Amino acid sequence: MSDAGTGAPREASVDVIQRELTAFARRARAAAARVHPEIPLVSYTLLAHIEEQRGCRATDLAAHYLLDKSTVSRQLAGLEKLGLVERRPAPEDHRVQVLHPTEAGLRVLATAQANRLAAYQERLKDWSSEDLDRFAGYLLRYNAAGPAGFSDPR
Repeated sequence: MSDAGTGAPREASVDVIQRELTAFARRARAAAARVHPEIPLVSYTLLAHIEEQRGCRATDLAAHYLLDKSTVSRQLAGLEKLGLVERRPAPEDHRVQVLHPTEAGLRVLATAQANRLAAYQERLKDWSSEDLDRFAGYLLRYNAAGPAGFSDPR
């Protein structure tokens, strides 16, 4: 599908990409619900980010994911209620609260990671190394482009 001509082939490709990414997001939500039925995908994503960062503030989450502070606050309240996240004073400034996953939160993340990895291994088992490298490169390139007017991912 070339860039030359009317642009119709490009538009058709973008249409397929949009449709397939939407299907991917729906499967991701369903998979998150199977890991822990009380954790929406947004909350799970926030929990994973907190763990990856080895703790962070709620405002950092809002900025990173381009979410409204009230959305982050609601999601964090749910994670705290489930005992998956806790707040601790920042070592450098005890007025600042830093979020950390609890042991239960780490277990949920580990289970989800193992399940996701197994699902990806199964889905991609027949792909060549070259195809996997290209796909990984395309995903990195796509995500590196940053947000493009997308709304709150809830």
